[in-house]
Amino acid sequence: MSEIGRDRRGAWRAALACMVTLAVAMGLGRFAFTPMLPIMLSEGKLELAAGGLLASLNYLGYFFGAVSCAAIGIKASSMVRGGLAATAVLLLGMGLLHSFTSWGILRTAAGVMSAWVFVFASGWGMRRLAETNAPTLAGVIYTGPGIGIAMTGLLGGALGRWGSEAGWIGLGLLAIVLIAVIWRVFDDGELPAVGGGAVPAPVAPTGAAGAASARSDAIWLVALYGLAGFGYIITATFLPVIARQALPGSPWPDFFWPLFGLAIIPGALIGARAPTHWDNRLLLAVAYALQALGVVLSVAWPTIGGFALGSLLLGMPFTAITLFAMREARRLRGNAAAGLIGYATASYGVGQIIGPLFAAPLAQRTGSFELPLLVAAAALALGSVLFAVVWSKSRAPMAA
Repeated sequence: MSEIGRDRRGAWRAALACMVTLAVAMGLGRFAFTPMLPIMLSEGKLELAAGGLLASLNYLGYFFGAVSCAAIGIKASSMVRGGLAATAVLLLGMGLLHSFTSWGILRTAAGVMSAWVFVFASGWGMRRLAETNAPTLAGVIYTGPGIGIAMTGLLGGALGRWGSEAGWIGLGLLAIVLIAVIWRVFDDGELPAVGGGAVPAPVAPTGAAGAASARSDAIWLVALYGLAGFGYIITATFLPVIARQALPGSPWPDFFWPLFGLAIIPGALIGARAPTHWDNRLLLAVAYALQALGVVLSVAWPTIGGFALGSLLLGMPFTAITLFAMREARRLRGNAAAGLIGYATASYGVGQIIGPLFAAPLAQRTGSFELPLLVAAAALALGSVLFAVVWSKSRAPMAA
């Protein structure tokens, strides 16, 4: 086989392995709780407010996992393998243990593992794609969360017919099978320094005016990225519960969450191919607006069609928002973007933590998610408008 052929095969092998990795860590380890929550509620094992607390503990774990990555010196392949193995054990634990305290510990730990795996698998995979001159395969990697969410939605609901314990254990066993398939891909260990095939990092703005503009843009990015975390997470945590309230007795509510996951796949592929000369802030404004519309539809049009369209509009920009935000951080900081990415991820994490804590008690008290969803949509709409304003102001001097 020619060297080009080997590189292409190696690139696809790395991209698909990272795709499966993110499907396990994010789709199963992080978001399996969404389809399992209505089952646990119907079994009387949880009240809605307690479910919201467990969700926020998971997002709290993700927050701490994300901000701790910079201090971890373990090689990426070992972090990915360890995080995947722990994810499978934590999923099994949710079915084998039965106290709220143990569930809280497990969901918090699952959040930490999902952050570690996401960060280190992304870094490992992107470096491998740069080595093999295949950066456009990044979109394949980031379809992983969507594939995992679709699997949890379809299998979690089906397995849950035998009870939540069977559902959690089944998802844990599925994770073990998937991990076994990709385990050897990460034998590569530490990768050598990227050579000439790497995609050069953007050059950060220079000069006093450029530095001040970049500093302002960085502040806006961190602040507005937090609105994305808050805006999507209420629907992403409670979608099956919300749909069951609106469509009692219908078989459809169990399919909206998998539809959300499937919508992530084309969104990731399209987002990864967005031309680099397109302004990230404008792309983020459009993505936020689509998600805001998706959230509003579940309130304004609580029918099968409304929930289906809303799930598609919420899911398609989900991973694309992360890609555009990371690309903007690299535009502003170049090769020194890690710190800004960390701050932005922390802001996103805070938004995710606040969302369920705000929504679940209010919904339990009022019997409806209408107000929390409208607040979430308003947060996304505000983020969209502000990103558009920041983008417009950056073009004003050029127009002059």
